[in-house]
Amino acid sequence: MKIHKEGHKILIVLALLLAGANGLVFWLLPQFLTISYILSGIIFLAILQFFRSPWREIIMPEKNVVYAPADGKIVAIEEVREEEYFGDKRIQVSIFMSPTNVHVNRNPIGGTVNYFRYHPGKYLVAWHPKSSTENERTTVVIGNGDTEILLRQIAGALAKRIVNYLNVGEEVQQGDEMGFIKFGSRVDLFLPLDAEIEVKLNQKVKGNRTIIARTT
Repeated sequence: MKIHKEGHKILIVLALLLAGANGLVFWLLPQFLTISYILSGIIFLAILQFFRSPWREIIMPEKNVVYAPADGKIVAIEEVREEEYFGDKRIQVSIFMSPTNVHVNRNPIGGTVNYFRYHPGKYLVAWHPKSSTENERTTVVIGNGDTEILLRQIAGALAKRIVNYLNVGEEVQQGDEMGFIKFGSRVDLFLPLDAEIEVKLNQKVKGNRTIIARTT
């Protein structure tokens, strides 16, 4: 499995730090060297799994299908008023990304990036009611000519950095990588009120595999 580019520097630094720590144990407490090796291996593998990036290409893109932009669990499906871009009511579908999920974020539809904004903010736990408006986050709107979908990456208590690769005016393909949230958090989708929702609360979903909704 491929390791995501966002993890390369972190993993190299971690490997050097663990090697240095094991060197100190070797010189100062050699009787604990085996335990030190085991702990180092566990730590390295735990961080390594955060940055795994499985191949998830969409073979046949579908214009009226909204795919899951992230792996995780559906924690909210509700009608809300979206104020930042639409200024009207939308269906919000929220996906919580746990530390064990793949953290790559993908375009739920193909089309043109009509809006992008980064918001610095707090690091409340991702399920906090105010996390979507007060936490560090990015907002992206993709339009395909028939509909517009707003996608919001939200940082949580562990995730201290959101990465997004999109730019306003860019043409994007459904399923292509659009960003990464380091160490998990939440992704919100804001869909038209007439969208047919295909998921349920607490359902586990996979990016580019699970259909979130169908638009008319």
